[in-house]
Amino acid sequence: MDQHLNCLRIHKTNEQKDISQEGLDKMRNEFQKKLKELHIALIDLGQDCQDIIRDTYQALIKNDLDVVDGIRQKENKINHSEREIENQCIALLLLQAPVAKDLRQVSSALEMITDMERIGDHAYDIADIVKKNNDLSELVEQLPFRDMVKQTIKMVDDAIQSFVNNDHNLAKQVMDEDDIVDNYFETIYNDLATKGIDRRSLDLLMIAKYYERIGDHATNIAEWVLYEITAHQVPIGEK
Repeated sequence: MDQHLNCLRIHKTNEQKDISQEGLDKMRNEFQKKLKELHIALIDLGQDCQDIIRDTYQALIKNDLDVVDGIRQKENKINHSEREIENQCIALLLLQAPVAKDLRQVSSALEMITDMERIGDHAYDIADIVKKNNDLSELVEQLPFRDMVKQTIKMVDDAIQSFVNNDHNLAKQVMDEDDIVDNYFETIYNDLATKGIDRRSLDLLMIAKYYERIGDHATNIAEWVLYEITAHQVPIGEK
């Protein structure tokens, strides 16, 4: 009789373990599904950031107020996407109880979207300058704005891809390339200084500074990727 009861207890315990493991597996699968959805949302937001940067340059060289209005609309879309992704991250943190590495990935995403939202803000600031001064295109084409814009777009794209693909080397590359954007700013600053101070020069210097800040935000994203991968934050001033 005792032996029979012991067998029943063992069977029941094993059954409970199977049910418990099944529940954990289901939670884990659900978490991975939600994490994939988060990646897709970040890629989409990253694409919106690249598009809005590209539009600022088109507005600059064409003095196109329709493009300026489109930038304002895209900036609103970026703000909305930031809030939606923030909600996704919070839901993952509260409902899925992620382990350490997963927790770093979600918390890094929360930090990254703040930088991406700031990229949209800077694009809006550039558009605002263009709207107030439609006499910039000739001078823009004499300066390395095109290359500066291409570099910032590349950095934003690479930073997002490094997060999605867990790519340590690509994140480091983005951080190293921040110096390229800084050098473009120095070139523009020095060229404008030789032309004398007027409204156009001041406006273009401010625009160049906004592009430099966009590069800084891409670098910040890459730093959060490294934190997610290594569990170590990059010290301030270190690349």
